[in-house]
Amino acid sequence: MLDRVTGMEVFSRVAALGSLSAAGRALGMSQTMVTKHMAALEERLGVKLLHRSTRRVTPTEAGRRYLELVDRILPDLAEAEALVAAERIEVSGTLRVNAPVSFGMRRLAPLLAGFSGRHPALTVDLGLNDRVVDLVEEGWDVAIRIGTLTDGALIARRIAPCPMMVCAAPAYLAAHGVPGSVHDLPGHNCLGYTLSRAVGAERWHFAGDVSVPVRGTLRASNGDALLAAALEGLGIIYQPDFLVAEEVHNGRLVPLTLDVPPIELPGIHAVYPANRRPPAKLRAFIDFLVEALPR
Repeated sequence: MLDRVTGMEVFSRVAALGSLSAAGRALGMSQTMVTKHMAALEERLGVKLLHRSTRRVTPTEAGRRYLELVDRILPDLAEAEALVAAERIEVSGTLRVNAPVSFGMRRLAPLLAGFSGRHPALTVDLGLNDRVVDLVEEGWDVAIRIGTLTDGALIARRIAPCPMMVCAAPAYLAAHGVPGSVHDLPGHNCLGYTLSRAVGAERWHFAGDVSVPVRGTLRASNGDALLAAALEGLGIIYQPDFLVAEEVHNGRLVPLTLDVPPIELPGIHAVYPANRRPPAKLRAFIDFLVEALPR
């Protein structure tokens, strides 16, 4: 029995070139073998796929309908084979990764030793900044984005959740009291993150579309700066778990239990330019992050 996929490839090439002999030359097979594949395909389908004349071969009406399906299927098969083959290819070259400063320092950089151990031929070029970079214009292979995604031209994969916490140092709470409600926050010194609409310098959002106005004596575009100030007792911060969890664990920050829970961010995503077949180095990196980051 002749191979079914090869039969589809033969038919697609015959239809494109309009000649059995030309298709055979393009595929590296004899015209006799091309004819056998076409005969087997038509017999299996029970329809005539080609009109044959002395000058040219053209698809029949049934052939044109079948050709539309074949031309969709064959690229998908080729991609599937390429993806499997890529697993056998050594990941090498340079991978340019952009990430927010605090996340990059606290969560991403410590993982790179393990990633490099798996892929020693790959160099990671890590850029840390809190602005939203243009991946294509600036030449980044992948960026880490936290919260709501706004660029529909990018492909995104969620690599970890991003729970939020409202907390303050014991010294601040001892001096100013412990808020029990989100509506108590306007009376406290709330340190705002200027790059976020959800937990910015003027308004903090909570679950259920609840929001309250806030004010404070410090606003910053970097979460670590706000954390450092909060640890010294300056005020209350509303930041991701990855930034404050260690300080909460060691007692240097106290998580506040308010009457409305913190907002749920969509998570932490790896985003990259739209591409039907991302390179093996990019797939390897994202798969590693999904495996390595806390769930």
